[in-house]
Amino acid sequence: MRSGNPVLGENTFLDVGSGAVVSGGPSTTMSINGTVNKAGLMLVLLVLGAAFTWSRFDGTPAGAQAVLPWVAVGAIGGLILALITIFKKTWSPVTAPIYAVLEGLFLGGISAMFELRFPGIVMQAVMLTFGTLFALLVAYRSGLIKATENFKLGVVAATGAICLVYIADIVMGMFGKSFGFLHDSSWLSIGISAVVVIVAALNLVLDFDFIESGAEHGAPKYMEWYAAFGLMVTLVWLYLEMLRLLSKLQSR
Repeated sequence: MRSGNPVLGENTFLDVGSGAVVSGGPSTTMSINGTVNKAGLMLVLLVLGAAFTWSRFDGTPAGAQAVLPWVAVGAIGGLILALITIFKKTWSPVTAPIYAVLEGLFLGGISAMFELRFPGIVMQAVMLTFGTLFALLVAYRSGLIKATENFKLGVVAATGAICLVYIADIVMGMFGKSFGFLHDSSWLSIGISAVVVIVAALNLVLDFDFIESGAEHGAPKYMEWYAAFGLMVTLVWLYLEMLRLLSKLQSR
Protein backbone atom coordinates (compact mmCIF):
# COMPACT_ATOMS: atom_id res chain seq x y z
CA MET A 1 0.00 0.00 0.00
CA ARG A 2 1.62 3.22 -1.17
CA SER A 3 0.22 6.72 -0.73
CA GLY A 4 1.61 10.09 -1.76
CA ASN A 5 0.14 11.48 1.43
CA PRO A 6 2.97 11.51 4.03
CA VAL A 7 0.38 10.76 6.70
CA LEU A 8 -0.80 7.55 5.01
CA GLY A 9 2.50 5.84 4.38
CA GLU A 10 3.27 2.38 3.11
CA ASN A 11 4.08 1.02 6.58
CA THR A 12 1.07 2.41 8.43
CA PHE A 13 -0.78 -0.90 8.65
CA LEU A 14 2.21 -3.21 9.05
CA ASP A 15 1.46 -3.65 12.74
CA VAL A 16 -2.00 -5.09 12.07
CA GLY A 17 -3.16 -8.05 10.06
CA SER A 18 -6.02 -10.36 9.43
CA GLY A 19 -5.71 -11.65 12.98
CA ALA A 20 -7.29 -8.43 14.19
CA VAL A 21 -10.49 -9.31 12.41
CA VAL A 22 -10.60 -12.78 13.89
CA SER A 23 -9.80 -11.78 17.45
CA GLY A 24 -11.70 -8.53 17.66
CA GLY A 25 -14.55 -8.83 15.21
CA PRO A 26 -16.00 -6.18 12.90
CA SER A 27 -17.07 -3.90 15.79
CA THR A 28 -13.46 -3.45 16.91
CA THR A 29 -11.84 -3.10 13.51
CA MET A 30 -11.66 -0.34 10.95
CA SER A 31 -14.46 -0.02 8.40
CA ILE A 32 -15.00 2.20 5.38
CA ASN A 33 -18.32 3.53 6.73
CA GLY A 34 -16.73 4.30 10.08
CA THR A 35 -13.92 6.20 8.39
CA VAL A 36 -16.37 8.17 6.24
CA ASN A 37 -18.39 9.13 9.32
CA LYS A 38 -15.31 10.32 11.15
CA ALA A 39 -14.08 12.23 8.11
CA GLY A 40 -17.49 13.91 7.95
CA LEU A 41 -17.27 14.87 11.63
CA MET A 42 -13.77 16.27 11.13
CA LEU A 43 -15.02 18.29 8.18
CA VAL A 44 -17.79 19.79 10.34
CA LEU A 45 -15.23 20.71 13.01
CA LEU A 46 -12.97 22.25 10.37
CA VAL A 47 -15.84 24.36 9.02
CA LEU A 48 -16.73 25.51 12.53
CA GLY A 49 -13.13 26.56 13.15
CA ALA A 50 -13.01 28.37 9.82
CA ALA A 51 -16.33 30.11 10.53
CA PHE A 52 -14.97 31.36 13.85
CA THR A 53 -11.95 32.99 12.21
CA TRP A 54 -13.98 34.24 9.25
CA SER A 55 -16.40 35.98 11.63
CA ARG A 56 -13.46 38.15 12.79
CA PHE A 57 -12.99 39.39 9.20
CA ASP A 58 -14.99 42.50 8.28
CA GLY A 59 -13.94 42.77 4.65
CA THR A 60 -11.30 45.44 5.23
CA PRO A 61 -7.47 45.34 5.40
CA ALA A 62 -7.76 45.94 9.14
CA GLY A 63 -10.05 42.94 9.38
CA ALA A 64 -7.49 40.81 7.55
CA GLN A 65 -4.86 41.88 10.06
CA ALA A 66 -7.19 40.96 12.90
CA VAL A 67 -7.32 37.32 11.82
CA LEU A 68 -3.52 36.91 11.62
CA PRO A 69 -3.18 35.71 15.25
CA TRP A 70 -5.75 32.98 14.58
CA VAL A 71 -3.92 32.00 11.42
CA ALA A 72 -0.72 31.61 13.45
CA VAL A 73 -2.49 29.60 16.16
CA GLY A 74 -4.09 27.33 13.59
CA ALA A 75 -0.92 26.84 11.54
CA ILE A 76 1.42 26.13 14.44
CA GLY A 77 -1.11 24.18 16.47
CA GLY A 78 -2.20 22.18 13.45
CA LEU A 79 1.40 21.27 12.63
CA ILE A 80 2.06 20.14 16.19
CA LEU A 81 -1.14 18.06 16.33
CA ALA A 82 -0.37 16.56 12.92
CA LEU A 83 3.07 15.43 14.05
CA ILE A 84 1.67 14.00 17.28
CA THR A 85 -1.01 12.12 15.34
CA ILE A 86 1.52 10.71 12.88
CA PHE A 87 3.82 9.39 15.59
CA LYS A 88 1.08 8.42 18.06
CA LYS A 89 -1.63 6.87 15.91
CA THR A 90 -3.43 5.48 18.96
CA TRP A 91 -4.06 9.07 20.05
CA SER A 92 -5.83 9.94 16.80
CA PRO A 93 -9.38 9.71 18.27
CA VAL A 94 -8.41 12.78 20.34
CA THR A 95 -5.77 14.53 18.26
CA ALA A 96 -7.51 14.25 14.86
CA PRO A 97 -10.64 16.24 15.86
CA ILE A 98 -8.49 18.92 17.52
CA TYR A 99 -6.35 19.07 14.38
CA ALA A 100 -9.50 19.68 12.32
CA VAL A 101 -10.51 22.64 14.49
CA LEU A 102 -7.00 24.16 14.33
CA GLU A 103 -6.83 23.72 10.56
CA GLY A 104 -10.21 25.43 10.39
CA LEU A 105 -8.81 28.45 12.23
CA PHE A 106 -5.91 28.55 9.78
CA LEU A 107 -8.00 28.11 6.64
CA GLY A 108 -10.59 30.65 7.79
CA GLY A 109 -7.92 33.33 8.12
CA ILE A 110 -6.13 32.45 4.88
CA SER A 111 -9.44 32.41 3.05
CA ALA A 112 -10.29 35.86 4.42
CA MET A 113 -7.02 37.25 3.06
CA PHE A 114 -7.66 35.80 -0.40
CA GLU A 115 -11.27 37.01 -0.33
CA LEU A 116 -10.14 40.55 0.46
CA ARG A 117 -8.06 40.69 -2.69
CA PHE A 118 -10.22 38.50 -4.94
CA PRO A 119 -13.91 38.72 -3.93
CA GLY A 120 -15.73 35.46 -4.55
CA ILE A 121 -12.59 33.33 -4.78
CA VAL A 122 -13.26 31.35 -1.60
CA MET A 123 -16.62 30.00 -2.76
CA GLN A 124 -15.07 29.05 -6.09
CA ALA A 125 -12.23 27.20 -4.37
CA VAL A 126 -14.61 25.39 -2.01
CA MET A 127 -16.88 24.27 -4.85
CA LEU A 128 -13.94 23.10 -6.97
CA THR A 129 -12.39 21.21 -4.03
CA PHE A 130 -15.56 19.30 -3.17
CA GLY A 131 -16.43 18.83 -6.82
CA THR A 132 -13.03 17.23 -7.34
CA LEU A 133 -13.47 15.07 -4.24
CA PHE A 134 -16.83 13.68 -5.32
CA ALA A 135 -15.81 13.26 -8.97
CA LEU A 136 -12.72 11.25 -8.04
CA LEU A 137 -14.66 9.22 -5.48
CA VAL A 138 -17.21 8.27 -8.14
CA ALA A 139 -14.44 7.50 -10.63
CA TYR A 140 -12.65 5.32 -8.07
CA ARG A 141 -15.72 3.45 -6.92
CA SER A 142 -16.84 2.85 -10.52
CA GLY A 143 -13.41 1.54 -11.55
CA LEU A 144 -12.71 4.34 -14.04
CA ILE A 145 -9.55 5.13 -12.06
CA LYS A 146 -7.61 2.26 -10.55
CA ALA A 147 -4.81 2.68 -8.03
CA THR A 148 -2.34 0.38 -9.76
CA GLU A 149 1.25 0.15 -8.55
CA ASN A 150 2.50 2.25 -11.47
CA PHE A 151 -0.20 4.85 -10.78
CA LYS A 152 0.79 4.98 -7.11
CA LEU A 153 4.48 5.23 -7.94
CA GLY A 154 3.87 8.13 -10.32
CA VAL A 155 1.74 10.10 -7.85
CA VAL A 156 4.17 9.49 -4.99
CA ALA A 157 7.12 10.62 -7.11
CA ALA A 158 5.28 13.77 -8.24
CA THR A 159 4.18 14.57 -4.69
CA GLY A 160 7.73 14.15 -3.42
CA ALA A 161 9.10 16.43 -6.13
CA ILE A 162 6.56 19.13 -5.27
CA CYS A 163 7.42 18.82 -1.59
CA LEU A 164 11.13 19.25 -2.30
CA VAL A 165 10.54 22.34 -4.46
CA TYR A 166 8.33 23.91 -1.77
CA ILE A 167 10.91 23.22 0.93
CA ALA A 168 13.67 24.73 -1.23
CA ASP A 169 11.48 27.80 -1.83
CA ILE A 170 10.90 28.22 1.92
CA VAL A 171 14.62 27.93 2.65
CA MET A 172 15.44 30.46 -0.07
CA GLY A 173 12.79 32.76 1.35
CA MET A 174 14.72 32.91 4.59
CA PHE A 175 17.55 34.55 2.65
CA GLY A 176 15.34 36.94 0.71
CA LYS A 177 15.15 34.78 -2.40
CA SER A 178 12.42 32.64 -3.89
CA PHE A 179 11.32 30.78 -6.99
CA GLY A 180 9.44 33.53 -8.78
CA PHE A 181 7.68 31.06 -11.05
CA LEU A 182 5.85 29.69 -8.01
CA HIS A 183 4.36 33.01 -6.97
CA ASP A 184 3.83 35.27 -9.99
CA SER A 185 0.88 35.17 -12.37
CA SER A 186 2.78 34.17 -15.49
CA TRP A 187 1.41 31.37 -17.66
CA LEU A 188 4.33 29.22 -16.50
CA SER A 189 3.32 29.76 -12.88
CA ILE A 190 -0.33 29.06 -13.69
CA GLY A 191 0.66 25.87 -15.49
CA ILE A 192 2.74 24.72 -12.52
CA SER A 193 -0.14 25.42 -10.13
CA ALA A 194 -2.49 23.46 -12.39
CA VAL A 195 -0.12 20.49 -12.30
CA VAL A 196 0.13 20.71 -8.49
CA VAL A 197 -3.67 20.78 -8.23
CA ILE A 198 -3.87 17.65 -10.40
CA VAL A 199 -1.27 15.85 -8.26
CA ALA A 200 -3.06 16.85 -5.06
CA ALA A 201 -6.34 15.58 -6.52
CA LEU A 202 -4.79 12.26 -7.55
CA ASN A 203 -3.60 11.80 -3.98
CA LEU A 204 -7.27 11.49 -3.07
CA VAL A 205 -7.44 8.33 -5.18
CA LEU A 206 -4.49 6.90 -3.27
CA ASP A 207 -6.15 7.85 0.00
CA PHE A 208 -9.37 6.08 -1.01
CA ASP A 209 -7.37 2.99 -1.88
CA PHE A 210 -5.45 3.20 1.38
CA ILE A 211 -8.62 3.43 3.45
CA GLU A 212 -10.13 0.48 1.60
CA SER A 213 -6.96 -1.55 2.16
CA GLY A 214 -6.95 -0.69 5.87
CA ALA A 215 -10.48 -1.97 6.26
CA GLU A 216 -9.61 -5.16 4.37
CA HIS A 217 -6.59 -5.75 6.60
CA GLY A 218 -8.69 -5.44 9.76
CA ALA A 219 -6.88 -2.42 11.17
CA PRO A 220 -7.82 -1.37 14.74
CA LYS A 221 -10.88 0.83 15.19
CA TYR A 222 -8.82 3.91 16.07
CA MET A 223 -7.33 3.79 12.58
CA GLU A 224 -10.64 5.13 11.28
CA TRP A 225 -9.71 8.43 12.92
CA TYR A 226 -6.19 8.24 11.60
CA ALA A 227 -7.30 7.48 8.04
CA ALA A 228 -9.85 10.30 8.21
CA PHE A 229 -7.07 12.57 9.41
CA GLY A 230 -4.93 11.59 6.43
CA LEU A 231 -7.78 12.30 4.03
CA MET A 232 -8.30 15.68 5.66
CA VAL A 233 -4.62 16.56 5.13
CA THR A 234 -5.02 15.94 1.40
CA LEU A 235 -8.23 17.98 1.22
CA VAL A 236 -6.60 20.93 2.99
CA TRP A 237 -3.69 20.81 0.57
CA LEU A 238 -6.02 20.60 -2.43
CA TYR A 239 -8.08 23.58 -1.21
CA LEU A 240 -4.99 25.74 -0.68
CA GLU A 241 -3.69 24.88 -4.14
CA MET A 242 -7.09 25.72 -5.62
CA LEU A 243 -6.89 29.14 -3.95
CA ARG A 244 -3.40 29.70 -5.34
CA LEU A 245 -4.40 28.70 -8.87
CA LEU A 246 -7.56 30.82 -8.89
CA SER A 247 -5.71 33.83 -7.48
CA LYS A 248 -3.11 33.62 -10.27
CA LEU A 249 -5.81 33.38 -12.92
CA GLN A 250 -7.68 36.37 -11.49
CA SER A 251 -4.45 38.38 -11.26
CA ARG A 252 -4.08 38.41 -15.02
